[in-house]
Amino acid sequence: MKSIQKAKLLQKRKWRVRKKVNGTAERPRLSVKFSSKHIYAQAIDDDTGTTLAAISSLDPELRKQKLAANVVGAEALGKAFAEKATAAGLASVVFDRNGARYHGKVKTFADAARNGGLKF
Repeated sequence: MKSIQKAKLLQKRKWRVRKKVNGTAERPRLSVKFSSKHIYAQAIDDDTGTTLAAISSLDPELRKQKLAANVVGAEALGKAFAEKATAAGLASVVFDRNGARYHGKVKTFADAARNGGLKF
C-alpha cells in the first residue's frame, strides 16, 4: 500500500515538472533517470516525439567502467552524455530531473554535463 502511494506521488512530481519543461528540436529536453543500479539519460524533441541522443550505464563502453547509480557514476555519465550530445549537434538543452530532487547524483550529473559543454 505504501509503495503505491509513493508511486502516485512520484508521478505527480513528474507531471508537475513536465508542465513547465518542454523540449524542441533546437533545445531538447534532457531527461535523466536513476534506478537502483543504472543511470539513463536522453535528449528528447517533444514536438516530434523523437530521441536525439541517448546514453546509459548499460552501454558496452561504459559497462566496462562498472558505473553504479551513485555520484561517481553520475559524473562519468554526465561527461559522456555531453560528448555524445555535442557530437549529435546539440548545444543547449532543458533539464528534466524526472521527479527526483535536484541534489546529490542528479545535481552532479547536471554539473558534469555543463562542464562537458552543454548549456542549460
